[in-house]
Amino acid sequence: MSSDLSNVRNIGIVAHIDAGKTTTTERILFYTGKIHKHGDVHDGNTTTDFMIQERERGITIQSAAISCEWGKNAINIIDTPGHVDFTMEVERSLRVLDGAVCVFCAVGGVQPQSETVWRQADRYNVPRIAFINKMDRMGADFQRVVGELRDKLKAEAVPVELPIGREESFKGVVDLIAMKGIIYDEASDGKKFTVGEIPAEMLEEAELARAELVEKIADLDEGVMETFLENGDLTAEEIHPAIRRLVVAGKMVPVLCGTSLKDKGVQPLLDAICAYLPSPLDRPSVSATDLKTGESVLRKQSEDELLTSLVFKIATDPYVGKLFFVRVYGGVIKKGANAYNPRTKKRERIMKIVRLFADDQIEVDELKAGDIGAIVGLKDCTTGDTLSSEMKPCYLERITAPQPVMFLAIEPKSSADKDKLVDSMKSLAAEDPTCQVREDEETGQTILSGMGELHLEILVDRLKREFKCAANVGKPMVSYVETVTASGTTKFTFDRELGGKRHAVTLSLAVKPLERGEGIAISLSRDFKNTVPDKHLQDCVEQGLKDGILTGVLARYPMTDISVECLSAEVEDFEISDEVAFRSAAVMGFREAAEAASPEFLEPIMKLEITTPPESVGEVLGDLNSRRGVVLNMEQRADMQVVHARVPLAKLFGYATSVRSLTKGRASYSMEPDMFDIAPRNVREEILSR
Repeated sequence: MSSDLSNVRNIGIVAHIDAGKTTTTERILFYTGKIHKHGDVHDGNTTTDFMIQERERGITIQSAAISCEWGKNAINIIDTPGHVDFTMEVERSLRVLDGAVCVFCAVGGVQPQSETVWRQADRYNVPRIAFINKMDRMGADFQRVVGELRDKLKAEAVPVELPIGREESFKGVVDLIAMKGIIYDEASDGKKFTVGEIPAEMLEEAELARAELVEKIADLDEGVMETFLENGDLTAEEIHPAIRRLVVAGKMVPVLCGTSLKDKGVQPLLDAICAYLPSPLDRPSVSATDLKTGESVLRKQSEDELLTSLVFKIATDPYVGKLFFVRVYGGVIKKGANAYNPRTKKRERIMKIVRLFADDQIEVDELKAGDIGAIVGLKDCTTGDTLSSEMKPCYLERITAPQPVMFLAIEPKSSADKDKLVDSMKSLAAEDPTCQVREDEETGQTILSGMGELHLEILVDRLKREFKCAANVGKPMVSYVETVTASGTTKFTFDRELGGKRHAVTLSLAVKPLERGEGIAISLSRDFKNTVPDKHLQDCVEQGLKDGILTGVLARYPMTDISVECLSAEVEDFEISDEVAFRSAAVMGFREAAEAASPEFLEPIMKLEITTPPESVGEVLGDLNSRRGVVLNMEQRADMQVVHARVPLAKLFGYATSVRSLTKGRASYSMEPDMFDIAPRNVREEILSR
């Protein structure tokens, strides 16, 4: 690997499901010489889809890290899932990457999950380039997809290539910067290609596209504007660095095209990754919080900086145990050295460091600033933890996981399997922050929560295959949440004798609703803090309020979009107004206040995109109506009709079978979480009657 940080590229391959991410990654590894024979998703033998569940289903489930070299550049790649149930894998990958290749299907264009990953990349200001894949497919339309990038994603998408031929006749690309045609030799798996003149029938189109490219660069980059105004054109030597500056600044998205499955267009993509996407040195200093002062500090992405690194993923390896994936922002992590965890306020011994090659590892002595690798043997570390220098400890912003939307009950087949099942589920939850495990206090059942039917199916399958746990599994159910729709206050007195000792205190609490998506806000008034200056007792009240919010007031679902404030306290004597009294009063008082604030259930609503033949639109719309769906709009895409709708998740169980039946197997659909909305009265009554 390159020791020069300017030659390092940390990139992710992101896209909607079935756009061709894994195939593109496989071809990148093939052309860089990392593998000598490429696999294919439909054969179940690709390098990055190494889980048995991935190979059986032909989809990516876990993000996989892998490294290769192209010229003088070292490329660290993370191949991410495209299915909505595994969007957390994309989230935490983009959190630590410097750039991304967004893959789009030349037929499907910008699809729902494409928009989701684009927003995630926006959130972390990740520079990106676009690769329009599957140019050989029937219905492929390069210009339409470029238009969708601009219209749907509001991207400054500018082609740097044009396709030569389309659909079955696609055979290469026009390089608009060099103004050359590249024709690929299929017999050589795309390793051989001819660079020559642009086909005569495309020359005018290519000249217009190049003029548009140069004008856009001059318009966005002041560094070349004067040269353009003087000469009316730019040379390749001027265009490449200008595009790089614009990409790094997030002002431009260069668009390339090809067909990874048919081995065309991947080498120019590699050139573009190295030429345009940033190195760690091009990215701004990372912002952290000083553990001692609480002030914001900047850490440069340099080996000479104090150690600053983020644990962004945990995986279980059958041979070495837990692997802690880490991105080093500053300093060096060395084998045998110590690193400090600000969350636990403990030092961790670095026993073993590995570089990752999908499911294989190569042991190394250190990871430097800009590197992505894994550590083996950390004792108390979770996703989102910072490993920093003990001399000046700081912590990075944690990775937040979305709220699970489905759950199922799971129990061991025999009492002997109970402990094994619990430990195995804890391991899964440690790996995947969107997998949550809890015990229902009323029924005693163990509840496994996740992001959808497929997610839960994979989790249960892993429990049985990887962890060898025999378990009985209930049906997947929707994970509702609770909220309040009005303000409510209470003055609650807790006065009990427990274990021969009296515990008593009176708390005044106020509850009010927040806007959708704002989450939870807990506060203690100044009056309360003046009455109860003891920080430990204040913490007890906060913990009691959190416990009350977690268990809800209607049907023990957690609450969200709610603000609760402890207004005041009446203390008889701090001997009896102790931590038990404060915590119990907070829990019970919160429930009383929330019950007075018109509590309601919120149900998850999914955004659905159905691509169907025009003759089946009536049946599809009728079915959506029966599922309480709301059609947002419809559009024509090639010879198919695309329906955009919002539908409650509870009404989408088994939808794949239904939509295939309605359209004789010709329709496809995709969905993503959209919002939470108040459940109708009949749904509320149904939940309460369970």
